[in-house]
Amino acid sequence: MKSWKTTVLGIIAGISLILVQLTNLLDDNPETMFQLSQVFAGLAALGIGIFARDNNKTSESVGAK
Repeated sequence: MKSWKTTVLGIIAGISLILVQLTNLLDDNPETMFQLSQVFAGLAALGIGIFARDNNKTSESVGAK
């Protein structure tokens, strides 16, 4: 993991969005709404976190060039 800071924060953001929606889906409270768009936002945050590069990394050091 060459950009560990970005990856860890992206994973935390994505999982937190997804877990909230899973809680909304699985609880018995009819007033909580499951929102598929938030699950997609969580998946996007995971993807960004995994594929983004830390600001202090060069393209050469992470193998992008």
